[in-house]
Amino acid sequence: MSVFALGLNHTTAPLDLRGRFAFTLEQIAPTLQGLRERLVPFGRSPAAEAAIISTCNRTELYCAAEPHLMRPALEWLAGVGGIGADALTHHAYVLQGSEAARHAFRVASGLDSMVLGEPQILGQMKQAVREADACGMLGSTLHQLFQRSFAVAKEVRTSTEIGAHSISMAAASVRLASQLFEDLRETQVLFVGAGEMIELAATHFAARSPAKIAVANRTLERGEKLAMRFGAEAMRLSDLPARLHEFDVIMSCTASSLPLIGLGAVERALKARRRRPMFMVDLAVPRDIEPEVAQLGDVYLYTVDDLSEIVQGAGEKRQAAVAQAEVIIETGVQSFVHWLDQRGTVPLIRALQAQTDDWRSTEIARAHKLLARGENVDAVLDALARGLTQKMLHGTLTELGSAAPAQREQLSETVSRLFLRGPEPRGAAFPLDENGEAL
Repeated sequence: MSVFALGLNHTTAPLDLRGRFAFTLEQIAPTLQGLRERLVPFGRSPAAEAAIISTCNRTELYCAAEPHLMRPALEWLAGVGGIGADALTHHAYVLQGSEAARHAFRVASGLDSMVLGEPQILGQMKQAVREADACGMLGSTLHQLFQRSFAVAKEVRTSTEIGAHSISMAAASVRLASQLFEDLRETQVLFVGAGEMIELAATHFAARSPAKIAVANRTLERGEKLAMRFGAEAMRLSDLPARLHEFDVIMSCTASSLPLIGLGAVERALKARRRRPMFMVDLAVPRDIEPEVAQLGDVYLYTVDDLSEIVQGAGEKRQAAVAQAEVIIETGVQSFVHWLDQRGTVPLIRALQAQTDDWRSTEIARAHKLLARGENVDAVLDALARGLTQKMLHGTLTELGSAAPAQREQLSETVSRLFLRGPEPRGAAFPLDENGEAL
């Protein structure tokens, strides 16, 4: 059993390619089932464990399976995104064993994010793990990997300054909007969507007391719930084209598979606004706003990738804490690898226990027969003990007797360490014949 991770993120793949591999929470379970069905013909052992983490910055597939399943898993993921395996390989990373664990721990701790130390990714990982567990794809190995990653992330948060003064995408958007509009208190702001990112963005903008806030969401009830928090207006998503011109600032982040705001709608809005500028932020992957909108003269459109320079600027101020966080992560990686190595001995341990149980049953059955015939109890017990010890030592003594001279010394040391307790015996560690040769 091996642990491996296949993924692409904001550093390896452009936004539109990441959009091909974006999954909503509702899509994760059926997608994982599809992976299981894909890997069944290749499996020589119990079904693979798997989990998918999908955010605006990354899509990652974590598996606990035999190493030979990495290539089929990569081909399956490429097929889901509608591209060739070679094309995906050009933009993806494939990590195995300790490297996969290190990556998972760094992601959970916010060290692999566009915003260094951002906390949202930890919640997204936990949600993804719950989805994998609910559909029966999370076994003991991945459970250990993710629980340890959460524990490491918690220690990084509490023991370092990695998350101090972090600038999120929402805060960066407010900063950019402030550069375009002289006073945000005179602006009208529209949020499209009602998820965690929009909620965070609304919190940042509401602190600047804009003239008006509105929330447009596919489900009106959920939009109303978020709008009430900020004294905002809730509107239906279907009303968006007709009312787009009312807003100076538009932030969108939904799970839609197609753009919600098209070029034509923005052109009409600009005409109604008499060319007054519009500030637009598209935090969705796939895009919520058609990319051609960025070509319009009075529109300032930013995507998650466009915001990277701003947030990285803030991240550089916290690089001193990264080294400390990496030490914590490395300790966690070594602990997980040790646990994983120990898991590799489980089949052998089970086989040994089964073998000794068989020997014990055989000797007890023989002892019962001797007692039933009226044999002396002490003699029966002695025969039982001798029978067990002979069975346990037979294979070892045979190996010692047949070992080549070059191997015998090392084998003797191993046998002594396994079987001999107390002071080192003066004689040989194994029986000798009359010529001094090992039996």
